[in-house]
Amino acid sequence: MMDIPAANQIQTPSEPWAGQNGWSPASPQAAPYSTLPSLKHLNLGSPSDHRACVEHLHQPSQGCQNDNTFPLRNNACHSAPQAYHADQSVQQNFLDAHVSPMVPSACQERIIPPCSLPLRNEGIQPRKPFQMPFYSPYSPYQAISPPFQPSYTHQESLNGPQSPRQKHPSYGQCVGQGTQISPQPSFNREASAGYVHNQSTPTSPINQQPQWMLQQHSGGHTTQFVPSEAVQDGSFTPQSPNSESRYGLDPELLPSAVKVLAEDRAEWEGKLFVSEPFSRLPPLATTSCVVEDRGSASPCAIRATSYCVPCEGQTALLSRLPMGALVTPLAKQNAGEKPLPVVTESECVMGCGWCGASMCPAMSWQDCGQRFYCPFCGKLSEVPWQHYQPTKGVEGLRVDKDKRPELSLGSYEILSSQKGEPAALLLAIDVSASALRGGHLEFTTQQILTLLASLNREDGEDSSDIRVGLMTYDSRIHLYDLSPTLSRPHMLVITETEELQLPVREGLLVSLKDCIDGIDSVLQLIPQFGPESDASDGVPMELPVKAGLSVLQALNCPGKLLIFHTAPLIETDHTNSPSGFFGSNKPKSIFQPSEPVVSLAKQCVSQGCGVHLFLLSQQDVGGAWPGHIPYLTGGALHTYSHLQGELDRERFSTDLKSITETDGGFKAELRMFVSKDLRVSGCYGLYIPGQTPSQVSMASLDVFTTLAVELAHTRAVDETRGVAIQTVLSYSTQTGDRRTRVHTLTLRCSRHLQDTFRQYQAQTLLTFFCKKIYCAVLERPLQELREELQTDVTEALASYRKHCCSASVSAGQLVLPQYLRALPVYINSLRKSEVLLPGLRSSVHQRLQQRCQVLSMDTCSTCRHFYPLLLSLPLSVDSSDPPDPEEALRCSSASLEPRRLYLVHAPFTLLLWVGTEVPASTLVELFNTSCFASLPSGETKLPFLENPLSISVQSLISRLNSQAPRARKLWVVKQGDTCEEALQRHLVEDKSPNGGASYADFLYHLHVNSVRLLQ
Repeated sequence: MMDIPAANQIQTPSEPWAGQNGWSPASPQAAPYSTLPSLKHLNLGSPSDHRACVEHLHQPSQGCQNDNTFPLRNNACHSAPQAYHADQSVQQNFLDAHVSPMVPSACQERIIPPCSLPLRNEGIQPRKPFQMPFYSPYSPYQAISPPFQPSYTHQESLNGPQSPRQKHPSYGQCVGQGTQISPQPSFNREASAGYVHNQSTPTSPINQQPQWMLQQHSGGHTTQFVPSEAVQDGSFTPQSPNSESRYGLDPELLPSAVKVLAEDRAEWEGKLFVSEPFSRLPPLATTSCVVEDRGSASPCAIRATSYCVPCEGQTALLSRLPMGALVTPLAKQNAGEKPLPVVTESECVMGCGWCGASMCPAMSWQDCGQRFYCPFCGKLSEVPWQHYQPTKGVEGLRVDKDKRPELSLGSYEILSSQKGEPAALLLAIDVSASALRGGHLEFTTQQILTLLASLNREDGEDSSDIRVGLMTYDSRIHLYDLSPTLSRPHMLVITETEELQLPVREGLLVSLKDCIDGIDSVLQLIPQFGPESDASDGVPMELPVKAGLSVLQALNCPGKLLIFHTAPLIETDHTNSPSGFFGSNKPKSIFQPSEPVVSLAKQCVSQGCGVHLFLLSQQDVGGAWPGHIPYLTGGALHTYSHLQGELDRERFSTDLKSITETDGGFKAELRMFVSKDLRVSGCYGLYIPGQTPSQVSMASLDVFTTLAVELAHTRAVDETRGVAIQTVLSYSTQTGDRRTRVHTLTLRCSRHLQDTFRQYQAQTLLTFFCKKIYCAVLERPLQELREELQTDVTEALASYRKHCCSASVSAGQLVLPQYLRALPVYINSLRKSEVLLPGLRSSVHQRLQQRCQVLSMDTCSTCRHFYPLLLSLPLSVDSSDPPDPEEALRCSSASLEPRRLYLVHAPFTLLLWVGTEVPASTLVELFNTSCFASLPSGETKLPFLENPLSISVQSLISRLNSQAPRARKLWVVKQGDTCEEALQRHLVEDKSPNGGASYADFLYHLHVNSVRLLQ
């Protein structure tokens, strides 16, 4: 049954995924090696589920010098949650996180920058004889304060009755002895900057804390978090109750994902990134740059979780982070990049004859070019005499290396000599009684006619030769013979739908230029059909899928099946229960498709039939969700509200045109190869799993289709050779050409754990975790997955703190790798997503739809989904000074001002928030009205007005819509309106409406739990 979030239910953290899930091999995994102790987490439930108690951290003597340092200052009162099991209430307190100074690892060579966590000091008086530090309002770099570290006390009660002092009726009440904490300045230091140690005499060696001041004329970047005046006098009030922290942290002082994106854009936007073997960390997926292939695949095609692989499996397990890659086989080339080279099968140098890997620059040549070494299987292969060329130089490179893409480039395509059948476009239209009464068949048929007319161009392009088929259905199937030799199309009715037998084969799929007139006549008559019966029974969605699949199988060709469905949805799986999701006695997840659905989807995959379902009447009927077959075959589910409104009709037209014009592949086979010392342990994405995770079959795929591949060690990796990852995609094009696209990525190896941590990126880990978790929901409870995700990230932070920090750090400092500063906010957004933590208004269908949509997205879209782009729009625009759309704000309600306009851009959502104090002149220029109360709320289309502001906003919206994977409607949200709930789900740094913790609270829990692991 549906997973209902229990905020006060605690799960015992389990080990990282060993058996993976239904999408990974069933072979047993070795027990992971870990030097970290077990962890009992603080629960992140809703505020009402917590009880007040005191949490204090004792800080050791030394702090780390780093470019990402935020001090952790404790409140006198902290709240720890009260955890409940299903049958027993347990009060869980924790020991003081007393952390001794850590000794750096012997293998460390560099200082790893830590991050510490800032807290607001609310109403806490400093302990005498020290005084509050003075923060100069004129200098952002200096703070004068004697070093001081307070002592802490903590009362503990584990699995026992609570004392009277531990029971409190309200949240946030102080317990036991209060602590008085003097806030301390902090700096965001860069390693290259010079610093002077402030030699203040500490009160005791234990309480010693270095104070840092930036040297003048230093080239380093320094940022200090200066408390406001309200903070200094203890009367600070947060800007928004949704973003404030129950532990007193200032959300504005925490590591910012927006700042990380801005820094990466400033470094790489519009510049050239050279992708070479053993290259450095690439730009983020959200940064637009030009990639030059010099022997290693573009990060758009393969993006490794870490660009430095640990040499040993035990070292990889110590990191607690996944080792793998994100693969987008048909990734689109960026503007300004060279097109992918294509070589014929006869001209290409053959790959390894032992394992089947394709030729790539990772192959090394021996015996003057007569043999080559394969890094994927470790064997030598002979070179055929037709492709032999000698080698030169000490590196043993072939003399024709620069002339052959397979020898010099990380990505290329091989054109096979065999040509298959071109892909077909098959249209299936629902003409049941409910569909005919709906009144929108005329609009649907007109849009199909417009689409076919645009495809039937007279310029001689290949699109005019596409084969098209047409059928209608209710309780029966109506096929149409579109042969050009007939005077008019013939209708063929099939009444026996259990075992479909096609009466004819010729004329079911005809070239578009030969049958455009016949299809036109049929589509004109379809809205005039009379219902064959007045029965209100629904039509099983599997019926048109089976009929379309039979047509493609009879003619032995792949294609796209577009179904326009209106009737109520019913299930063909007859069970005693009303819903197929709960029809089995064994426990199932609501995300699992039924066995008949999976069987039908497998048949579609073997034939290369991608199903796209247009659901014209959006209905939630039991568990009969119709999206499993479309998404498992590389298609999609498009839902509309009866096509009554103009916005729905525009979106329908855009989706229909995008599906037919998007480049893609059919009947695809993806094989993955890794160095012989590694293996593919899991693969996660929208596909039907096979016998091995290293080989995936897909009916169709497009430029956004992305899979997550997880790797594991079989033995120690040779540090001198590095690690090679290769993906080989064999697919058919729209015209029937059989092609093989090869991507090879070469990574360096290291025996030092800190090198691996340095080469992780938060966006890549977010996408990897998302695909892995969303695949695991098929088999495992959601609460368990949320707890396991928090456990993995917590243990990763503890491992980095223990093994990679070269200087002693205090317990009040949260230590983060440089490129993982945004990881906590990403992971928290994933944990409280609608899929893993449903809200009160989240239906099962909405969660199923969101899961499949996100699983099919690439890295850039996934990042935008879990951390949307919040843009501040200008109140007026000068034509000579257009707005900068890249000036994004943090996704928090504290970023919203009542006198401004904001645009929220996510892959499936576009929101325009209007404050109550926006000037009337701005409303007139943008909405053509001066009254805030008369503004439209909800789905809206902005009017096109002849003024700079309207033109600028319309241009920005058009540009953002072009980046989205599918058509979107604009939602106008007025401040204080009921539609603001749609906006709250995208303010991911705030407390979620479904009970998810805020970013500040989640980061606090990560820090506290990671420190406790080191005890």
